[in-house]
Amino acid sequence: MSSTCDPAHAPVGDVGAALMMIDSRLKGVHAGKTRIDPEQRAMIDQFTASLDSRGAHDVLEGACTLIYMYMQWLRSAYEDHDRDVLEYVVPSTVATMRMMPRSVSPEAIPSMAGLIVAAGTGLSPSLWRQQYGYWTKEEMTPLEVTAFLLAEHINRLTEDPDFATRLITDALTRADEDAAADTD
Repeated sequence: MSSTCDPAHAPVGDVGAALMMIDSRLKGVHAGKTRIDPEQRAMIDQFTASLDSRGAHDVLEGACTLIYMYMQWLRSAYEDHDRDVLEYVVPSTVATMRMMPRSVSPEAIPSMAGLIVAAGTGLSPSLWRQQYGYWTKEEMTPLEVTAFLLAEHINRLTEDPDFATRLITDALTRADEDAAADTD
């Protein structure tokens, strides 16, 4: 029986925009910056200001898609070593979020952990979250942090600071190629 949270029923959203934001954070961290440089912050602010409510919702859905894709990759990687992805990803992610009280309020951590568990068990994070009501403004930064931490987890496992970004861009490229082949 199919779940109401089956990823096949979930909107993909604007994965490219969500990835751009996460990649920007990753590059900043790897450059040793604790804050985004003002020029990059201005570019992100300009981009987000240009979004209407539909565009913002699409980026939010894109972030959930990233979380799902990252957790599927992590699940496969951990299963290859006979390990449970939830055992290794959830505690470290939650512990890191607890060390970020200015970005992630304690109240948001259970929802973000739930998103990770949903994605790690093959459910759509956005559909899982939807059953609890609308997203709140206070959950936007924790959602970005969650996607960032999962990407960084992948990058550490692969010892490649760009692996998580390439993982998604390669998947997007394959999807575009498949779509083009279907129209031929």
